[in-house]
Amino acid sequence: MNFMIELLAIVALLEDLPQQGLYRGQVGTVVDECDAEIVEVEFSDLQDCTYALESLKKSQLMILHHSPLAETQWLKSQPSLQKQVLNC
Repeated sequence: MNFMIELLAIVALLEDLPQQGLYRGQVGTVVDECDAEIVEVEFSDLQDCTYALESLKKSQLMILHHSPLAETQWLKSQPSLQKQVLNC
């Protein structure tokens, strides 16, 4: 399956970026789409304090999924249920 990295996607870094203090596996949120290949990612700690905000190539990131992929695809096809699921 090929998933598009979209605004507000939860992503993980695929490579070390020591100059920025970021390392493979760190998790962030896409907060802006600069162009077709570049997104801005915010990295925050567990207290919700931002410790990095970087423009990164989509190829440097992977999307993280918090539910089975079949469920994710099904929910996208059911807009009337999305609001109910968000209220869980």
